[in-house]
Order: sequence, then C-alpha cells, then structure tokens
Amino acid sequence: MSLPQPDADALAHSARLRARILDELAGEGWMPFSRYMEQALYAPGLGYYSGALQKFGSGGDFVTAPELSPLFGRSLARQLAELMARSAPSLIEAGAGSGRLAADLLAELERLGALPERYAILELSADLRARQQALIAAERPHLADRVVWLDSLPEQFDGVVIGNEVLDAMPVERLRAGADGIEQAGVGATADGALEIVWRPAPTDLANEARALGFSDGYDSEINFAARAWVAEWARRIGRGALLLIDYGFPQAEYYHPDRRTGTLMCHYRHHAHTDPLWMPGLNDLTAHVDFTAVAQSAFDAGMSLAGYTSQAYFLLNCGVLDLLDRNADALTRARENSALNRLTSPAEMGELFKVICTTRGLDDLPLLGFARGDRSHTL
Repeated sequence: MSLPQPDADALAHSARLRARILDELAGEGWMPFSRYMEQALYAPGLGYYSGALQKFGSGGDFVTAPELSPLFGRSLARQLAELMARSAPSLIEAGAGSGRLAADLLAELERLGALPERYAILELSADLRARQQALIAAERPHLADRVVWLDSLPEQFDGVVIGNEVLDAMPVERLRAGADGIEQAGVGATADGALEIVWRPAPTDLANEARALGFSDGYDSEINFAARAWVAEWARRIGRGALLLIDYGFPQAEYYHPDRRTGTLMCHYRHHAHTDPLWMPGLNDLTAHVDFTAVAQSAFDAGMSLAGYTSQAYFLLNCGVLDLLDRNADALTRARENSALNRLTSPAEMGELFKVICTTRGLDDLPLLGFARGDRSHTL
C-alpha cells in the first residue's frame, strides 16, 4: 500500500486518537470493530469527521456529488419541492458535509418558489457545522435566517428528511464464517502498542443474523446495525412526510452474493482507496456500502411505505437534470458541465453504484418525480 505521507500535524493528530483507543483497550483488551470505527470517525475532536482536517473536494479525501456540480442539488430540489408540497414546508438535512448541498438546494428552491419555512441541519461535528455556517452566510446571506442546526433528532417532524452519503459512514460489525462458526472482528493491541484485528466467537444474535444472510465457510462481510436503527428512529418520528436517502450500495441479495466474499469495507485518504482500517486512525474515511433492503425493511417495520428506489442516474434524469444544462454557456463551461453530468449519471461512474431510496408516511400514492422511470422497488 503506497499512500501519501501525512504531515507532522496530521501524524500528531492520529497519535492522539490512537492513544485514546489504546487507553480504552487497556481496560477491556478488545473492542468490537463497530466501536473502533465509531472512534476512528467520531471521537470528539479527534475522529475523522469531528476533527478539523479537510475532507471534501479536490483538496480532501473524496468528492461527493454536490461538490462535483450544482446540477446535483438543483435536480434534487425538484423532488424535494414535490414532497414538501405533499407534506409540510420543512426540510432536515442529516450530515450536511461542507454545506455545499444545502447552499445549492436553498438557491434552487428559491428559484422554484418552494423555499422551506425552515431548513434544519443535523450535524454533530462542531468543525463541519462551522464550515456549513460560513458557506451559507457567504453564499446565501438573505436565506441564512431560515437555516438552523440541530443537536439531536426532533421528537416529531412533518416534512422531508434528506441524507446524502450518510449511511455509508455509520459503524459496522465485521463478521466471518469459518470452521469454528461465526466470528466477530474486533480490535486489540499488541505488546508494543500496535493496533491489530482480533477475531472472537460472535454473540448468538450476531451469529444468527450472519447465517440468515447466507454467510458460509470463508465468507467475510459487514452488517450495518447502526444504519438500520437510524432509519427506524427517523421513521418513528416522521408524522407526515418523507425520508430520502442517497448512497452507494446494493439490495440485500446482491450485497451478500456468494461471490462478494470479502465485504465492502473501504478506506479513503487523499483520493487513494485502501483496505487497512487500522492505518492512521482519524486521518482517513472508513466506509461500507449500504444494504438498501435492510433500509427499506427498517422503515417499513416502523410504519412507513416504500415510495421509490432507483439508481442515481435514473433519479437525476427523471428530475430533469438535462434541462438544467446551460445551453448558452461558453465552450469551457459546457465541457465542465458535461464532465460533471457524466460522473453523476454514467454507469461506469456514480450513476449506477449510487442509489436513491424514498420512504413516506401519510402521503398519497401518486408516483414521485424522481422515480417515474427506472423504479427498482421490486428488487428489494
């Protein structure tokens, strides 16, 4: 594995997080992989998302769809306007990243005459919250008073909840099937203080879940219980409205296909992908693909209905992304727009790997704009 060398400040940052993890291991000797992943991503002031390191865009570790082009947010705004018209004029964005999507959505919803009365952002990272506030104040100052930040989920909510690349960053359990049964991955420490993956017999509930998903001898994958619980909590709290999520992943039958024997866990550092989650904790993103069948089931069990599930390409095309291209722009601008559109919709880029799922409660059964063609609800 050849990765860019972190600078001295980044190395010191990772060392502080490693020391925190080792302190916790000194008491228990072992932590489930989900706990390690939670610390690596969200430990206060030290985790990847809670620290002050740049994460998004060309200077960060990865590029999200909103960072690629305003075409993404402008297209999404059309679906949100339709959903708010059927429910309530209120939006909550969970995990707003740099704030780019919020800024683009506010601008487009204003053009559509469909501004929410309140645009709430659920963001637990103080650093990201500050970046979001600065961006919105700089680019949408006349709309800034509509934007509020939440510290926790509201007890009850009418309107639309959106999340772009939220579920993939939730801590997962790693499990494998072998001759001795189902084992659970955890993290321990060697005698010289290095972190290492340590496998233990899985508790009965985890083992039964793995068997139900078809884990067989030699199969190694992950299960995202945190994502299931998060979706169920939102589903419980939404009275009349929708939960719309965009992320990369598969339906369950494809996720746990017998040929996908090593799971989907990946790490990202400075636009390099690698597979060592113990490398420099706090400096690189840890992600796993989304099991969209589990997402749909969690919402359904909490009383919501599945309104649509499709690829990002179909969703954006259904929402009229082609009509948003600037036909009068200069050649360079058109080239940039076309390049971004290709990345957003091409099956070889984000178009097929990324999916969009929408669950609703209390809305009529009319087809939603973004799922008018290419709906794959039957595959879940």
